[in-house]
Amino acid sequence: MVEVELTQVVVRENSDYQYIFLREKAGDRKFPIVIGPPEAAEIERRVKGQRTARPLTHELLARVLASLGGRLESAIVNDLRDGTFYAKLVVRQGDAVHEIDARPSDAIALAVRHRTPIFVEESVIDVASRG
Repeated sequence: MVEVELTQVVVRENSDYQYIFLREKAGDRKFPIVIGPPEAAEIERRVKGQRTARPLTHELLARVLASLGGRLESAIVNDLRDGTFYAKLVVRQGDAVHEIDARPSDAIALAVRHRTPIFVEESVIDVASRG
C-alpha cells in the first residue's frame, strides 16, 4: 500500500461532480476522485478547520465510532473497477480490527477529520495515476 495525502478539493458551484486529488507522500503519482457535493463540502470544511452548529453525517459517524470504543486507524482506497473507486475504513475496537466497506469520499472525509493516514493499494494508484 502507498500512503497518500489529500492535496486539493475542487468544488464547482454549478456541478453535481466535485473532485478531490490524492498524491503519494513519497513520490510523484497523483490522481483525482470524483465525489458528490456533500462529501466535498465536508472535506473542505475539515481542511479549513470549520465547524458546524450541529453534527453532519460524517461527524455523527465519528461520534458513533468513539462512543462504541472504536478508533479509526486508516482509510484505504483498495480497488478501482469500471471507473469506480472502492474504499474501506480500518477501525480498531479494543483488540479487534474491523474493515468496513465505504465510499472513498466518506472514508477520506473521516480520515481528514481524525487526521489518520490514507492509503491506496499499489495496483489502484498505478492505474489511476496514468490518467
